Amino acid sequence: MIMSMTGYGRSLKENGNCQVTVEMKAVNHRFCEINIRMPRQFFFLEDQLKKIISRFIKRGKVDVFINLQGESVVNRSLTVDWDLFHQYEETYERMAKLNDSPQPFPVERLLLQEDIVGIQESDEVTEDLKELVLFATEDAVQSLLTMRKKEGKALYEDLENRINSMSQWAIELREYAPMVHKNYRERLTKRVKEFLSGKLEVDEARMLTEVAIYADKYDIQEELTRIDSHLKQFLHILNQQDVVGRKLDFLVQELNRETNTIGSKANDVSISQTVVNLKSELEKIREQVQNVE
Repeated sequence: MIMSMTGYGRSLKENGNCQVTVEMKAVNHRFCEINIRMPRQFFFLEDQLKKIISRFIKRGKVDVFINLQGESVVNRSLTVDWDLFHQYEETYERMAKLNDSPQPFPVERLLLQEDIVGIQESDEVTEDLKELVLFATEDAVQSLLTMRKKEGKALYEDLENRINSMSQWAIELREYAPMVHKNYRERLTKRVKEFLSGKLEVDEARMLTEVAIYADKYDIQEELTRIDSHLKQFLHILNQQDVVGRKLDFLVQELNRETNTIGSKANDVSISQTVVNLKSELEKIREQVQNVE
């Protein structure tokens, strides 16, 4: 069964005071492209996370958002540049002495100086937190797959119906094509007789030759045979358990080429109208195929 390339997946996992949320959004793309946004301390996990996702996603652009909350997510510590602090202190005491100022050294003000007092975040990640992120990511992928499969089923039903419609129109063309030659012969005979006004006999052999030339020039049996083959292949591929989007896209191009050839050969209103129907349905199939993995 085919699978859609679009979908959404989400997973929320907890471990003590830590909470990990992983969200994934997938859209159409020719290849597999994975973009991950996550806290800086987890950058080292990017390759591992992409390998987990690519085990399940073969085509499509996937945007991944990883958020962490909780007390144990980031370890922070207060840092003080004591050398710079003492320089401030010594400079202040000199200035106070020169100006005969009795004011004490304003330590509380230096606490607000970012060049002296700062907060440092540790990049260390515990093994439990690492496993929690990996587990939540795989769970989110499974959630994404569930939605892609559901949409894939809807795509399958729609494409199957449209392919069956094209098959019916192709059958109509095959049945009607011989009548075009007969109608052409009748029209040609009538016009020749009108032109000769009964003064001369119509050369039957020459008439048959002319009709044969016309039949060969505007024959569409080969194109209909190829269309029939492509439609059968299309239905067969729809039932494969594989990544089939590119195969279906190729068949759509081939079907479009054969349909255009029939349209260029068509010298009959009924055939032209059926070709218009075929091309209209084929365009809808092409749009749907762009979403198949």
